[in-house]
Amino acid sequence: MTNRVPSGMSEALRLTKAGDLAGATALIQRLLRNEAPVPPVATPPIIDVEPITVDAPPSTPDAAAPHRATAFKPAGTFAGRFHPGPRAGLGETLRGLATRVMPAGIGLEVDGTLRPAAEPLPDGASFTTASYGNSAGTRSYKLYVPANRRDGQPCPLVVMLHGCTQSPDDFAAGTRMNLLAEAHGCLVVYPAQPSSANAQKCWNWYNPADQRRGDGEPSLIAGITKQVMRDHSIDADRVFVAGLSAGGAAAVIMGAAYPDLYAAVGVHSGLPRGAARDLPSAFAAMRQGGGPVKPQSGPPVPTIVFHGDRDTTVHPCNGDGVVAQSMAGAAGSRAAVEHGQVPGGHVYSRELHTDASGRVLCERWTIRGAGHAWAGGSPAGSYTDPRGPDASQEMLRFFLANPRRRPSVP
Repeated sequence: MTNRVPSGMSEALRLTKAGDLAGATALIQRLLRNEAPVPPVATPPIIDVEPITVDAPPSTPDAAAPHRATAFKPAGTFAGRFHPGPRAGLGETLRGLATRVMPAGIGLEVDGTLRPAAEPLPDGASFTTASYGNSAGTRSYKLYVPANRRDGQPCPLVVMLHGCTQSPDDFAAGTRMNLLAEAHGCLVVYPAQPSSANAQKCWNWYNPADQRRGDGEPSLIAGITKQVMRDHSIDADRVFVAGLSAGGAAAVIMGAAYPDLYAAVGVHSGLPRGAARDLPSAFAAMRQGGGPVKPQSGPPVPTIVFHGDRDTTVHPCNGDGVVAQSMAGAAGSRAAVEHGQVPGGHVYSRELHTDASGRVLCERWTIRGAGHAWAGGSPAGSYTDPRGPDASQEMLRFFLANPRRRPSVP
């Protein structure tokens, strides 16, 4: 199975994402007639949806440069690849034409974006769709159940929250988390944020009602988690939550609101809880940080943070805010810094924050020269940077090393 697009089709997809559906339709029609595609003309993209934001990465970044904001713009979605929705009618025609020239397994989502090809599943594994609802609404989700699990033995569970414009399939393809889960015998659940809840499919991390326990989106994500735990043999001490960008901000909220449910949190390019209270303050927090945030109450929840120092969508200082918030309740904490480089890839620093006993409660990975993308991800998904380090592998390693610690019984 492959996710490669036929020759000429990649240009049609580029035109679709840029909003030029007329040009994309004409190109696909030429491909159907086996005519050579017209070479693309370098014209500015047509973007006719809100918010109108395209952030280009800075040119020739200095890999060793410190955190620096470069041309920050208010953005409700990811930078680099903006996915405008197709116009009604013409978009449907385009999708119908596309299915005739794309290989099996490749298609377009409802909003016109490319859907990753489904990877072959190991014998005995499954990747299925289900849903959960409560008074706050209904959310669908996809659940990966690995073949590598022991019958009757409780498995770890990882909840993965996608970023804006993404889907569970896209996020799974980009992070490769299912592959790692297969190796370690974990279940992975991917809640889906629909466009009906947010036009860009972002988790609404900046709404006060979506920042607290038992309300809004946190209640839905927690409900999905508990439903999977009821339906499958899950180790309640090894349930974790992670996310990217808006999903990363939502993961922070879930860890703080449900410390009895999630043993550890993974945050990639996200923001602290309470960094914003509405959309304008969300834009401000993304550009320059949300200022002082309230520390979490109760014992710290182990947290691992990844952030590129050239992220022009969510300022890197937000990663520092997540660390400070997560460590606020740790007495006698200390920090040490390690440095490294991925062979042929990014230079990074890794801060290890420990409590008085020496237990690592927080890891902060700063990736030099990286933008707003999942580190070490696969090009099969959107918003990934294959130059590493491997955020999925490191998150899962951190999670499995941090099961819930229950109070000892005297």
